[in-house]
Amino acid sequence: MAEVQTAAPRGKKKGGHKKKARIAVRVDMTPMVDLMFVLLTFYMVATAFTMPQAMEINVPPSDTKVEVAESNLMTILVAQNGTIVWKVGTNPPAIVAWNDFKNLIVNQNKANPRLITLIKIDPKAKYQDMINILDALNVNNVTRFSLAPMTSQDQQILAKVGA
Repeated sequence: MAEVQTAAPRGKKKGGHKKKARIAVRVDMTPMVDLMFVLLTFYMVATAFTMPQAMEINVPPSDTKVEVAESNLMTILVAQNGTIVWKVGTNPPAIVAWNDFKNLIVNQNKANPRLITLIKIDPKAKYQDMINILDALNVNNVTRFSLAPMTSQDQQILAKVGA
């Protein structure tokens, strides 16, 4: 593993002092390389390789238009600061807390099985907000939803509600 080599004393210097013998230490790195490969192999075998999770979204052609009754449409607006505002049909919009959002979508979809959820997110909002909403819809088996760009009317609704 390691070896110590001692050199013979060299003799005296001009001042009359004896020079100390130098000790050279040489460490053999071969066993360390073997150990590194053993550890690397262990971590490769022991670590679970996970595939990135993706949610499949079917996107219709861009020229497709579907008429939906306003009573069957729940609109979810997400403000820049992450506030969630919802409304169904012509009902006035209301703010919902994230903790209550999951119960809201479950209850609304039970009350109206033909309900379509329309999600509009402010362009300056965090991407994580959209992911959280899509995950909540996916976990609660809400398959009828659509993503739409936020309009100026939607911005006015958010301002009116105070989001």
